[in-house]
Amino acid sequence: MKKTTFFKIVFGILIMISSAFSFANKVEVVNVVAQQSADKTWRFDVTLKHKDEGWDHYANEWQVIGPDNKIYGTRTLYHPHVNEQPFTRSLGGVKIPDTVKTVRIIAKDSVHGLSNKAGKVELDTRAFEPIQLTLKKAK
Repeated sequence: MKKTTFFKIVFGILIMISSAFSFANKVEVVNVVAQQSADKTWRFDVTLKHKDEGWDHYANEWQVIGPDNKIYGTRTLYHPHVNEQPFTRSLGGVKIPDTVKTVRIIAKDSVHGLSNKAGKVELDTRAFEPIQLTLKKAK
């Protein structure tokens, strides 16, 4: 085998491995507990899993989104959770119309943006289900 062919093969394998690691490091919604208050607003306790690496790459937000893609609430995460994985953060006072029966919880990180590893919550039963989303690339 020629030396240049060998290096092309090795370089190609390294690119594939590094790509797999970068795509595999998206934030994941692993659990959601939803509770409705007496004032009819909702509280969401969302558990995320992500290989936070520090200030340059960490899970930095999650959103409560209705079936019409309306954002009902956003929880900003202001710092990395390198040594606390998975971790849970809450958001209360979320106003959701009675006609909305299902919401999605979508998280994002500071490098990859929105993740396709989201969650769905049936508000009537409070049942959580992990889901895979197909996200469109921004133009």
